[in-house]
Amino acid sequence: MNDVSGDVIDNELSRRIVVTAALCGAAGVLIGAFGAHGLDGFLESRGHSAELIRERLDVFDVGVRYHLVHAVALLALAGIPIGSVAGRKWVARLMLLGLLLFSGSLYLLVITDTPVLGAITPLGGLCWVFAWLLLSVLAVRRVPSAGD
Repeated sequence: MNDVSGDVIDNELSRRIVVTAALCGAAGVLIGAFGAHGLDGFLESRGHSAELIRERLDVFDVGVRYHLVHAVALLALAGIPIGSVAGRKWVARLMLLGLLLFSGSLYLLVITDTPVLGAITPLGGLCWVFAWLLLSVLAVRRVPSAGD
């Protein structure tokens, strides 16, 4: 379906993006709650120093913060009637992949005490950069409507 500006609105795609955003948001809240209420004890039980625990909590917090921000960004994407269906799908895919690679690598780094996983984190950041740039392209390009 097209709106008056000619941009494509796909209700099924929007519904799938909302479901994905909601699940990402719920996971972010649960992971954040663990980080706030259980992670320090978990790390302490593994024999980490107070300084390392503080550093790991900060790393975990960065993962949660970006996780939740991009869950909200996905939710916003579901309601933005701009661009092609394919373009919006790619924005959603890149945001989700960025969430998994960026936040996921930070969560695993902290939980498994495997700092080498930090090498994956920038790949997630790049996915987000490309998602945001693609979104900007979709916003400035006009999709021709049936009457054009």
